[in-house]
Amino acid sequence: MTDNALLLGALATPLIGAILALVSARSNQTQRAIGVATGGIAWLFAAGLLAQVHELGVQTYALGGWQPPYGIVLVADALGALFAFMVTTIMIAGLLYTYHCHDKCMTYPAFVPLFLLMEVGLVGAMLTGDLFTLFISMELMVLASVSLTAISDDQFGLEAALKYILISSMGTLFLLLGIAAMYATLGTLNMAQIAQTLLTGERPFLAPAAALMLLCAFLLKSAVFPFHFWQPDFHTTAPTPISAMLSSIVVKVGVYGIFRLVTLLFIEEAFLLERLLGVLGVIGIVFGSLGALRTYNAKRMLAYSTFAQIGFILVGIGWGNTLALVGAIVYAFNHAFIKSALLMLMGVVASYTKIKTADFAQVRGLGTKLPPLLGWLVLLGGLSLAGVPPLNGFISKLALIQGGVDNGDWANLIIVVAAGILTLMYMIRAWQQIFQQAPLPSTTETKPVGDSMVAPFLLITICLLLGTVFAEPLVQLVSETVRQMMNPQIYIAGVGLG
Repeated sequence: MTDNALLLGALATPLIGAILALVSARSNQTQRAIGVATGGIAWLFAAGLLAQVHELGVQTYALGGWQPPYGIVLVADALGALFAFMVTTIMIAGLLYTYHCHDKCMTYPAFVPLFLLMEVGLVGAMLTGDLFTLFISMELMVLASVSLTAISDDQFGLEAALKYILISSMGTLFLLLGIAAMYATLGTLNMAQIAQTLLTGERPFLAPAAALMLLCAFLLKSAVFPFHFWQPDFHTTAPTPISAMLSSIVVKVGVYGIFRLVTLLFIEEAFLLERLLGVLGVIGIVFGSLGALRTYNAKRMLAYSTFAQIGFILVGIGWGNTLALVGAIVYAFNHAFIKSALLMLMGVVASYTKIKTADFAQVRGLGTKLPPLLGWLVLLGGLSLAGVPPLNGFISKLALIQGGVDNGDWANLIIVVAAGILTLMYMIRAWQQIFQQAPLPSTTETKPVGDSMVAPFLLITICLLLGTVFAEPLVQLVSETVRQMMNPQIYIAGVGLG
């Protein structure tokens, strides 16, 4: 279907919300209400879009009436619609968390507008049909998240933001070089037309170089080794709702870009790219798991854990078979809910300390003075991240392992299973230190009121539902998504170029 207004609605609603929130800068409560309301409306558009894509096929919207391959066209295939739905769902939880978060930065007039602009960048990246708009969307996402981290209450927030913006400029360079190579050789940036030309025409000389440069850009955005070193500081110092978005959905933009590279744009180079991704994924799994096991801060532990979780996804992409791709997408989807919930829960724990920190030295034994529900939620989140049934993390691990078995890569499969055990170790260790050990002198005094548990409670509930009631529908939905991805002609024809 052409000119589907749901595509425009999912993208424009948070942008309108950002403008309205900026106009309402004098009332922080009004800003937060606008944020939640527009986030909810964007979610409805994304949910409707996902349903229509799986019922009617690829949906498009040509901005300005310029039909592809000219102008800017928004495209929602099964993959883009699923990721847009994931993003808008998690963003609602982040906006809900701001309602009862006591950070000073939450009262700044720019906070909610920047938060919504980050959503615009995220949704735009998932629904764009051309590489240049993808670049614009990613840069909007980066600038918004950097600004939100720079205004954090943490004294190292500005340092972490500057570090990331400098590293991100490297990714921007890679992305622009890849885009320039594509335009110089093909004369277009429309992804459907690029895919059609590379599938049917003579192979351009710069195609392999462009594939490598675009891959480097997406790896940096996802904090994959060796582009990982900015992430722990950036995610640890960011305000809680922002760190929850960074570790759960912002890193998925790079993952989304990698899916597009190996299943749509560069089919001929996909085998070599997948081999490289498999190696980087294994390195990320080992490094991230060991780093999380030895770190001194609960939020930093979860940041290192993200290295490992992205590694699992890359290994699935590296295996390249249908089952492995299903496992990788299910893993990416479920990880967004688990990780955002855990980071919010650690933010709630930190909010009860006098100096608001998640350092184990400051929160050890703190859980004995906190609401019991908080401890149970952290435990459930940790078990889900480790892949213990009946939580959604188990479905993710199981789907990925099935792909590894089908591929016959037993060595990496053993590493994947062993890393799941390491995940269980560091999550149980963190839970025990916070909620089981006796309080230290530094944790004897706590604030009477902390941040609200409403948002993480809802996310953990979704994790339970995705691991039980909705487990089979999710796998079926993703299986249909992979079926479309494995046939690039479906995307090309859906845009109107087939």
